[in-house]
Amino acid sequence: MLSMTNLSKVFRTELVETHALRDFSLHVDEGEFVSVTGPSGSGKTTFLNIAGLLETYTSGDYTLDGQNVFTLNDRQRSRLRNEKIGFIFQSFNLIPDLNLYDNVDVPLRYRGMTAGDRHQRICDSLEQVGLANRMKHLPAQLSGGQQQRVAIARALAGDPRFLLADEPTGNLDSQMAASVMGLLQDINQQGTTIVMVTHDPELARQTQRNVYVKDGRVCDEAAPVQLATVNE
Repeated sequence: MLSMTNLSKVFRTELVETHALRDFSLHVDEGEFVSVTGPSGSGKTTFLNIAGLLETYTSGDYTLDGQNVFTLNDRQRSRLRNEKIGFIFQSFNLIPDLNLYDNVDVPLRYRGMTAGDRHQRICDSLEQVGLANRMKHLPAQLSGGQQQRVAIARALAGDPRFLLADEPTGNLDSQMAASVMGLLQDINQQGTTIVMVTHDPELARQTQRNVYVKDGRVCDEAAPVQLATVNE
């Protein structure tokens, strides 16, 4: 599904050259649920932006679902991102003046679907996250955990091949975080590939595989259970 080999990302100014990623290699199989952890400034966000086709990279190889990303122009990258990738953000990024139905509808309008197709996808995705009976509510009328579920529904409505989640429980209390994590696990079990960036080691232990990033490199890869054993 996702294959990065010796990827590098360099930010340059007239005086400074910053290496955000160095020889970064990661391979994620279809259907996996992978967590990415590491200290602040380790390159996790840069990796996520490149994986989601929001940023370009300096050198190396990146193949997404069989396509070499480097050869794509901006329009092709946008199309691939819109058709195959779903994004879940820490801050939800819901539009406060739109109800849940319309929030989920916004990205679908850019895909040229009929109103009937969009309606079915919106209803199905809100049903999947347990909020079909709240579709006419505004985001402010929901708890933080429910707002994150709407954000997940918005991502699922596009029927993505894989989800990129950036600290999806970072703004939630432990009970809400557990609920959202359970939902992501259910979605993964239905076949969706998920890559999740998190600072929470407990959440990382609940994924199939943890990737530890430091100084722009993948430093360690191990199953979460193995990581817990080492720490003990």
